[in-house]
Amino acid sequence: MKIAILEDELLAVNYLKNLLDSQNIVPVTETVVLRSKKQAVDFFEKNSADLIFMDIHLGDGMSLEIFEQIELFAPIIFITAFDEYAMRVFRHFTIDYLLKPFEEEDLHKALQKFISIRNNFDPELTLKSISSLHQGNADMMKRFMVRDGNKLKSIDEHNTAYFFASGKYLFLTTKDHQTYIYDDTIKDIIQKLNPDVFFKINRKFIINKEAVSQIIKHSSQKVEIKLSPEPEVNADVFISKMQIAECLNWLNS
Repeated sequence: MKIAILEDELLAVNYLKNLLDSQNIVPVTETVVLRSKKQAVDFFEKNSADLIFMDIHLGDGMSLEIFEQIELFAPIIFITAFDEYAMRVFRHFTIDYLLKPFEEEDLHKALQKFISIRNNFDPELTLKSISSLHQGNADMMKRFMVRDGNKLKSIDEHNTAYFFASGKYLFLTTKDHQTYIYDDTIKDIIQKLNPDVFFKINRKFIINKEAVSQIIKHSSQKVEIKLSPEPEVNADVFISKMQIAECLNWLNS
């Protein structure tokens, strides 16, 4: 099998190649290492692979941006140090999502899952169709139950302006400027939200695209978001440096 590894850190490349060489689940006949988004686009425009290992953060951008330039339906195992992209990667033909640092056993489980899918799916079912099944089956929340005094209220996702974390609590703010405590954590709720509607811009804020009133670019590494309604916490809201490119692409889509 032909394996492609999209990873810009040499140590990570060597670690993965050594694990692949020592396993006996997937026979590897050729390994192609791609060190940047540009290399990946150039390669996949003319070539293919049986299985792709893909890091998300690369030196020249986000690997997820590749899908905006080319159609890529090969099965993918994402390997990253960040957990906030888990929901989004399943828009594509994703086999597994491994968090760095991962162990040999984690890789073996991912490869076994790949073999199981490869052997059991109808060959007439295209990879693109399987990708659509992944996306359609995602367990995304559309409504959020909050407490309003001694009553319970259900708030629709489109009336939810943003979630923000403050202290030990997570809050939900609606478009009509009502704020409620929401019983969850920002780390867990992002996995349950529709990625077309919501984006986690930093450690404290998950925003609805429709709540963005203004984008202020102070520099390439400092981008501010103005929200409507304005947050009750009196603080400027900035996109995390590592997520600026992806967030701006999301806002533009």
